[in-house]
Amino acid sequence: MQLYDTLTRGKRELPPPPGPIRMYFCGPTVYARAHIGNARPFILGMWLRSWLRERGYDARFVHNITDINDKIYAAAPGGSAELAEEATDWYLQDTRDLGLGIPDDLPKASDYVPQIVRFIGQLVERDFAYAASGDVYFRVARFADYGRLSGRIDHDEAPRNPSEEEEATELKEDPRDFALWKAHKAGEDTWWESPWGRGRPGWHIECSAMAEELLGPAFEIHGGGVDLVFPHHENEIAQSAALGHEFAHAWMHNGMLQFVGEKMSKSAGNVRTIRQALDDWGREAVLVFFLGAHWSKPIDYSEKTLAAAAARAEGFREIFRGPSEAAGAHEWERFAAALDDDLNTPDALAVMHSWRDHELLRRALDVFGLGSLAERAEASPELVALAERRLNARDSRDFEEADRLRDAIERAGWEVRDVATGFQLVPKA
Repeated sequence: MQLYDTLTRGKRELPPPPGPIRMYFCGPTVYARAHIGNARPFILGMWLRSWLRERGYDARFVHNITDINDKIYAAAPGGSAELAEEATDWYLQDTRDLGLGIPDDLPKASDYVPQIVRFIGQLVERDFAYAASGDVYFRVARFADYGRLSGRIDHDEAPRNPSEEEEATELKEDPRDFALWKAHKAGEDTWWESPWGRGRPGWHIECSAMAEELLGPAFEIHGGGVDLVFPHHENEIAQSAALGHEFAHAWMHNGMLQFVGEKMSKSAGNVRTIRQALDDWGREAVLVFFLGAHWSKPIDYSEKTLAAAAARAEGFREIFRGPSEAAGAHEWERFAAALDDDLNTPDALAVMHSWRDHELLRRALDVFGLGSLAERAEASPELVALAERRLNARDSRDFEEADRLRDAIERAGWEVRDVATGFQLVPKA
């Protein structure tokens, strides 16, 4: 299997099965209900794990929760811990309702502060970090490979670090330096003790520490949104490589979800949450929507694109309402070839749409958590009785009564279809 790697700007071959393949995908900062764009790295990681296991790999997926962050303090002054806990629960519930299962590990930054402090201490000992007024900063100038992931190398191109969190530039030796530890500030209701005083971790060090704690100093894949390439992932590499650790061998960065051509973000005010998307369209339509675009490309979220995804999901259901037709001898290999080539879900989806083989299609749908599309809903005995009465009315040429019974069935949310064997009851899309 090959996957596109941001670091090498090309596709990298994975080791042969059984691997292992250990994956760490950055998760959300929890201060509000997660928007639907936050679901993409989660879905990508779960699908990749599913396909790797299908191919015989020992695959492990870690997806973190950032529950220590300036945004949380700003959103709930004096109550950040409570908000973080509540928003974490929202995210876990919303992602569970996607029906893909859960990652193997869901570490929260607040549970790994001792490991983070130890990591920072090692960087200070090796002169890759320095303390300043209770803060601790990474010394970028000492790390020669800084900028290799993002391509931002010289001072003119990266004069300062556009981190998610504000940093006191006047305390830095170099504008590119970034905070590993932040001194406690008035109004912040959580803090931890450290050799540099009371405070809390910076954003970037959290992921380096959690990834290495759970997967070791070297692992196969690190993922997240393309907006994390710089500074977040660039800084993760610097932190870990400074200690001589290999860290991630390959980097997967998914494209942004766009709202009518613009990046979806809370600051832009164009957000639809995971919960809203699930309530509006149902999980199958949401998953088919993400299947329709390559994971590395932007994807537009709109009524039109979601309606098209819902129609495609209904199309799969329709296949299972008809007779199964055996596929050719090498059809599964066509499907596998698409996914083995950079997890190309649009190509895999096209192969699936060409099938009428129920067993093969159900197997492919299961890879993406969509096996429910193969399940046939059973109408209640009352609806079956109405359909039988309608059939009798049609046979008796009492079309007015047949139409009345058809309308009653439709009001109950079902469609009655005339088939050679009599009738078929189908839930309305």
